[in-house]
Amino acid sequence: MESIKELFRIGVGPSSSHTMAPRRAAEIFLAQNPLAASYSVTLYGSLAATGRGHLTDAAIKSVFKSNTLEIVWKPEKYLPMHPNGMKFRSLSADGRTIARWEVYSVGGGALRDTQSPPPTQIYAMNSMREILEHSQRSGQSMWEYVETCEGAEVWGFLQNIWDVMKSAIGRGLRAEGVLPGGLGLARKSWAFHRKANLSGALLQRAGLVSAYALAVSEENASGGEIVTAPTCGSCGILPAVLKYLQETVNCSDDAILRALATAGLIGNLAKHNASISGAEVGCQGEVGVACAMAAGAAAQLLGGTARQIEYAAEMGLEHNLGLTCDPVAGLVQIPCIERNAFAAAQALACADYALFTDGEHRISYDEVVAVMRETGHALPSLYRETSTGGLAAAYRRRKR
Repeated sequence: MESIKELFRIGVGPSSSHTMAPRRAAEIFLAQNPLAASYSVTLYGSLAATGRGHLTDAAIKSVFKSNTLEIVWKPEKYLPMHPNGMKFRSLSADGRTIARWEVYSVGGGALRDTQSPPPTQIYAMNSMREILEHSQRSGQSMWEYVETCEGAEVWGFLQNIWDVMKSAIGRGLRAEGVLPGGLGLARKSWAFHRKANLSGALLQRAGLVSAYALAVSEENASGGEIVTAPTCGSCGILPAVLKYLQETVNCSDDAILRALATAGLIGNLAKHNASISGAEVGCQGEVGVACAMAAGAAAQLLGGTARQIEYAAEMGLEHNLGLTCDPVAGLVQIPCIERNAFAAAQALACADYALFTDGEHRISYDEVVAVMRETGHALPSLYRETSTGGLAAAYRRRKR
């Protein structure tokens, strides 16, 4: 598996696959072809279907700036390697193509093309089964295995990740008003946080963890700086759970960073063995994987064993199997923002459940990841980030 540094990426919203990666692709192509008379970018499949709502065109235009740029939208056509395909061209003054580049946004802000070398693999073990067996033999915890593979410098990286996550929560809790995009969706995190603090203990847990998840997700929807965990669309779940537990059970920063390492390992397994791309496997690969990451991290912070951590992660993904990606109007707002709040609460419930058991269960995390991949590939394209079915279609029918 790759480094968790390829999973946790700092960037601006609203979408890792539709905003962050296309912007980075544009930067690469412009740097390689700086003197062309004009440029053309063709977006295919899911990138074209929901690109306007995800601000794909705005992200690309922000790179080319004053250069002559044409953006062509082809939602009905899919390139062979991935549903999120792009073709860049640089053109001479007489319209001849000077250079071209076909590249794919494969999820979580990552880019691949047909010439990309295989990703650098720094983890020898690619399944949870192997990791659990290693833990049982060596006594090494999951976060210690991450340190062994990544090196001690991973802690500085994760500290920066945690700082950005906390900043996103803080900004989101202070902000009020309507989110951009035309849906007229108001920010709710400030109100949730205020009401939670005024509530009794029975409601505080749900209110606070929801407020933190909403805060980050609303920042993402507003184009604020967040961390992909594992994507922009699911960026509120893990920070919310970590923030809530740090406050309620007095977790040290070191404990939080170790939980982040374990969460990264859980997310990496899903990314390596299936996908974290909504365009490829639906929202189960985004919110479902984020819920698994947060559930495992929570179980660790609450004193769980390796088996209980794995069980919590398994439940977090299992109970999001089949989750479709059908953003209303192509925006990362409905159902995405609420979905982050519910999944954060679900992650805590999964951790609690696992801790009430001895960690033994029938279906493994590895098996659920495999089923998630199968389920995602069986979903029709209208449920994989194209906004042509599901809730997006229901909203369009209501607007007629």
